[in-house]
Amino acid sequence: MSGVEIPWRELSPEALRGVIEEFVTREGTEYGAHEVALASKVAQVCRQLERGEVVLFFDDEAGSCQLVSREQAARLRTAAGVAS
Repeated sequence: MSGVEIPWRELSPEALRGVIEEFVTREGTEYGAHEVALASKVAQVCRQLERGEVVLFFDDEAGSCQLVSREQAARLRTAAGVAS
């Protein structure tokens, strides 16, 4: 994956929620024995963003936004030659 980190705090609340909802409802993202409500999934991702555990990247190869771990983001920046 190549792309650019998106400062999630600069998105409008509506845009951020749309990006998160699209991410958590992608095929293959449902795990576990019980259903988790969309609002709960969105809230979990928001907390992860606030804690800096995940960051938002625009993947220019896929043409979509990806949520990646802080560690994966550091590797992506290093591969792209961008300072952390």
